[in-house]
Amino acid sequence: MSSNATPSKGAPVKSTGLHVGEPAPGVAKVDPIIVADNVTRTFGGLKAVDVAHLEIPRNAITALIGPNGAGKTTLFNLLTGFDKPDTGTWTFAGTSLAGVPSFKVARLGQVRTFQLTKALGLLTVLDNMKLGAKNQKGENLFRALLPFLWRKQEEEIEAKALDILQRFKLDAKVEDYAASLSGGQRKLLEMARALMSDPTLVMLDEPMAGVNPALTQSLLDHILDLKTQGMTVLFVEHDMHMVRHIADWVVVMAEGRVVAEGPPHDVMKQQAVIDAYLGSHHDQDLGATESENVEAMKELLHDED
Repeated sequence: MSSNATPSKGAPVKSTGLHVGEPAPGVAKVDPIIVADNVTRTFGGLKAVDVAHLEIPRNAITALIGPNGAGKTTLFNLLTGFDKPDTGTWTFAGTSLAGVPSFKVARLGQVRTFQLTKALGLLTVLDNMKLGAKNQKGENLFRALLPFLWRKQEEEIEAKALDILQRFKLDAKVEDYAASLSGGQRKLLEMARALMSDPTLVMLDEPMAGVNPALTQSLLDHILDLKTQGMTVLFVEHDMHMVRHIADWVVVMAEGRVVAEGPPHDVMKQQAVIDAYLGSHHDQDLGATESENVEAMKELLHDED
């Protein structure tokens, strides 16, 4: 553990239910579901991720934020087995995931969605959902030839899929091809499909990116509902108002490192966060998304005053 995670000798230890000690990069959590140490990833001469120590609290919604190029999605890819780090170890629910491929990570209960959805466009919505179920008997070549071995399970999987689709208000699209869905509906489908494997941790990479405003509230409600159902949520997001609205804990990255952690109302006021979003842009032309993000930070800081 990094020195930041351990209170100085003789200092009082504070606990807020999620963390122990003063909120700072690498602060210890009361019940962490992910613990990562010395995770680095370099592309050419650029160190995209350089995380000394990070713990993600269980049964909470954690937002991973930071300016463009901070390393958020790269860290996501490393933790879920979609990329390999140069160095580092990490555990999920006490099990080491270093070197474990993504499909095995998902089987352990850690699933993710993507900024660009991965729905299979030439399959129906229902078939996409069925693919999300784990331990299917019919996946074995020999058993696939003997329907009586898997038919009952297939019926149970379909019933579960229809129930989840109804909760996500996609039941009217059951027989539609996934390619025909809107961007927001594909986000909903990807989140719904993730629930087919009964995950413990759901990781969402920019769940609101490209979503029609009419579906934004629906997605927010579903993310909050994941926590209500006992799941842990870790998500990357650029919408600061959304982060403050639903996150229990915020981790801030800049230039590959974790520069701040804390409850959303507190972390927004930390100097490291202000510098990450505002200080690095004085002499740069910003894109539309980043400009909106900077303005949102200013609004939030103003609201807190």
